[in-house]
Amino acid sequence: MTERSVQPRLSRRAALVGGLALIVARPARATPEAMQDAIRDFIGSAPVRAGRVKMDIPPLVENGNSVPLAITVESPMTEGDFVKAIAVFNEKNPQPNIGVFHLSPRSGRAFVSTRIRLGDSQNITAIAQMSDGSFWSGSVELIVTLPACAEN
Repeated sequence: MTERSVQPRLSRRAALVGGLALIVARPARATPEAMQDAIRDFIGSAPVRAGRVKMDIPPLVENGNSVPLAITVESPMTEGDFVKAIAVFNEKNPQPNIGVFHLSPRSGRAFVSTRIRLGDSQNITAIAQMSDGSFWSGSVELIVTLPACAEN
């Protein structure tokens, strides 16, 4: 009788499950291109002008787990001239959309504030949609020393 060494075979199912685990284990990252696509989804084909949007966020972030962000838009917030929405975008977190805040003249002033998580040093862009259909933007570049979305 001849002795044969038996080597375990990798089934197709095991290979697919293993490949899927590799894909799921690594978080997806937004890119500057993904951020531009998300902005295009928000503004359509309208032009965006720089100005009127002021972002208050630390330029050097020690810990990306909870970063304060405040956005103010120059607007009288009257029935005829107000900020309809403020959208915030990033280029390196898992998703390029941070959030959209909807406002009306009853908001009193065009101001929003929140805390965000940042996975890396990156640019943050805020775009305000005005009641007349125009879009205005502001951007900041931040350095994050300890990312929130770090892989272990």
